[in-house]
Amino acid sequence: MKFIDTHCHIHSIDYTIEPQQAINNALSMGVNKLICVGCDENDSELAIRFASLHENIWASVGLHPHDAKLGQEAFDKLATLATMPKVVAIGECGLDYYYNHSGKEDQEKALKYQMELALSNNLPMIFHVRDAFDDFWPIFDQYKGLKGVIHSFTSNTVHLTEALNRGLYIGLNGIMTFTKDNEQLNMATQVPLDRLLLETDSPFLTPRPQRGKVNEPKNIVLIAEFLADLRHQDLDEIGASSTSNAKQLFGI
Repeated sequence: MKFIDTHCHIHSIDYTIEPQQAINNALSMGVNKLICVGCDENDSELAIRFASLHENIWASVGLHPHDAKLGQEAFDKLATLATMPKVVAIGECGLDYYYNHSGKEDQEKALKYQMELALSNNLPMIFHVRDAFDDFWPIFDQYKGLKGVIHSFTSNTVHLTEALNRGLYIGLNGIMTFTKDNEQLNMATQVPLDRLLLETDSPFLTPRPQRGKVNEPKNIVLIAEFLADLRHQDLDEIGASSTSNAKQLFGI
């Protein structure tokens, strides 16, 4: 069975596992394609360089809401990076009101810029939205033709419906394996198979039973196994659907 990790950060200089070992470990578990996700202009450039060295890895370029305050200089560099080979998405970007490392005005400006960048380059988006959906949806609706995924989706079925009605995919990761929030678990059972994407967010959000260890793309399989059990579906079905969805959205 083949899986795709649609969101990882193994290219990061802070990744404490030797990246090639992480790739080999993933391949041994059937995780044969990865997307390395950029969080600022320099990290995005690093993701592209890393992807260029590996046939089975692609990159996204984006400015995370935490770094939205970096402003126009970062925007200009992202515009250049977005046209480079192996770039398959814009993001991660969005709104994060849980931490507010950047002000709301800067976050909104960065999000809108990246939405325009995605449309002009015909690329899907990887959205990061935390405690901010009430502001996110009106902004999203200003831009017709956007496609993408809500990364690390942990909200309720109300916002799940909002996302599905807009044609977005839903990215589920290791949080589902250790959350104690029954509303989140219920939401995970309601994601249609044709809208489901799997992601690790490596090195973060390590799934059970690997909690306490650095997360790796190989752990996609643990997440898929958990969801198959939670949703009373075959693992093959989860794997085939999520892989097909990733290929369709990102063109990989």
